[in-house]
Amino acid sequence: MENGTEVREFILLGLTSDPTLQVPLFIIFTLIYLITMIGNLGMITVILLDSRLHTPMYFFLTNLSLVDFCYSSTVTPKVMTGLLLGDKVMSYNACAAQMFFFAAFATMECYFLTSMAYDRYTAVCKPLHYTTIMTKHACTRLAIGCYVIGVLNASIQTGDIFCLSFCMSNVVHHFFCDLPAVMTLTCSEKYTSDLVLILVTSFNVIFALMVILISYVFIFITILKMRSSDGYQKALSTCASHLVAVSIFYGTVIIMYIQPSSSHSMDTDKIVSVFYTMVIPMLNPLVYSLRNKEVKGAFKKIVEKAKHSLGLIF
Repeated sequence: MENGTEVREFILLGLTSDPTLQVPLFIIFTLIYLITMIGNLGMITVILLDSRLHTPMYFFLTNLSLVDFCYSSTVTPKVMTGLLLGDKVMSYNACAAQMFFFAAFATMECYFLTSMAYDRYTAVCKPLHYTTIMTKHACTRLAIGCYVIGVLNASIQTGDIFCLSFCMSNVVHHFFCDLPAVMTLTCSEKYTSDLVLILVTSFNVIFALMVILISYVFIFITILKMRSSDGYQKALSTCASHLVAVSIFYGTVIIMYIQPSSSHSMDTDKIVSVFYTMVIPMLNPLVYSLRNKEVKGAFKKIVEKAKHSLGLIF
């Protein structure tokens, strides 16, 4: 990128400069990351191994788990290294790469949540046509669309920021190369870049939220018309889990990105960022899948097979 910048590396201030907090935070984030890895990769494994879970809903859960794992891995290992070794330096290209992958996976998560809302709408509102609407081909196209939009969005936003000149400070008041935090360091006129960030993020969030809200309006209308209490509770339980995850994810995105960079408080941003970069990817397998009886049954079946295989060996 030939943008005339004098900055060759960035210094991440991290979460805290207090040495007494660095080891406890390292332990906490290590545990969170391990749970995230085990939860998401375990979920993918369980769904792939059990043919009963090869349905559209679990297809999207598999992709969501993959995105959550990559999403967390983009940020958390660097944070852990900084806390343990004090390594706060990140090269110019590494910062751009981290920003690109973070923006890509965050956007993919946004649209996979939207796809799951449409899947729930079809299952609840059009159960007789569910298998003809949510075909394997249709699900694959939706998933590919989520990945493509994620890459395009990340390319626009990362390219927009890294075409600016960074000739002032190279100290990022954050624990990773987030878009608003890096944008504050530019010595270029940033009105256009700020506007692009707000418009692109607003479009993605508002479009996705509109699809989700419209889906749930029809879902709730259908639920209220249900005469069976079992069907009512099952549909409501499925929707509640998804709505909790949607509220948490979109709430943090709106706080972080749909506001001018000048109004950002870096300390507040750090707290919010910890939640959506590390905690949400850890919680999603619990919110979506571990409460599900089918997934629990598949997991128990795999464990029993593993025990049986080990018994034969020993």
